[in-house]
Amino acid sequence: MSATSAHAPLDRAALARLVDHTLLKPEATAADVAALVEEGVGLGVFSVCVSPSMLPLDAAATRERGLAVATVCGFPSGKHHSDVKAFEAERSIAAGADEVDMVINLGAAKEGSWDYVAADIEAVRASVPDGKVLKVIIESAALDDHEIVEACRAAVGAGADFVKTSTGFHPAGGASTHAVSLMSETVGGRLGVKASGGVRTLADALAMVEHGATRLGLSGTAAVLAGFDEGAGARSEGGAGY
Repeated sequence: MSATSAHAPLDRAALARLVDHTLLKPEATAADVAALVEEGVGLGVFSVCVSPSMLPLDAAATRERGLAVATVCGFPSGKHHSDVKAFEAERSIAAGADEVDMVINLGAAKEGSWDYVAADIEAVRASVPDGKVLKVIIESAALDDHEIVEACRAAVGAGADFVKTSTGFHPAGGASTHAVSLMSETVGGRLGVKASGGVRTLADALAMVEHGATRLGLSGTAAVLAGFDEGAGARSEGGAGY
């Protein structure tokens, strides 16, 4: 999906529908999650993404108002046993999650243990049934290009629905347009590509989409979407803007 397709650029509403509106801070409270949901509804995002212990969310506050519910698994280190990840995913689905974002074992990827990486994903896939979405977080900033490609191939082979750049918690950093492009090229439309981690402005978000992201993980969604209003102001004053 391109931000500047042959038909029209993404507008505010279309970009919002690519967003997983995210709150994964360890100190987040139930009140914070309720506020996230209300903000997500107001912004018109695709989903809210919260920690597993915050599930279930009130169906009347989410699905009945057009929001999907996403959560994370093996987060943020990915160093959990595969059966623990699988159980966590199963429990989250039972608690109402529509989508699960799992973290691979990054050490296994750095060692080139791709059979292990694939088996880890397959274990979680078995707990995320048809009709529910599995995203695989590869922590792309900590991988070289070869490792990014192999991690994406493992996700394809294991039956994932998306590959995702980052947890947003790794010191190596978050999403980059280079990683998103490489991931998109590797999965070749067979999987979606989610850019997350460090996407803080409208320019960041549009660049990620331009380079192949089909979903965005944002914690500062309101600020990103406010860029459309700032761009309108710049245009009205004769500036470039968006």
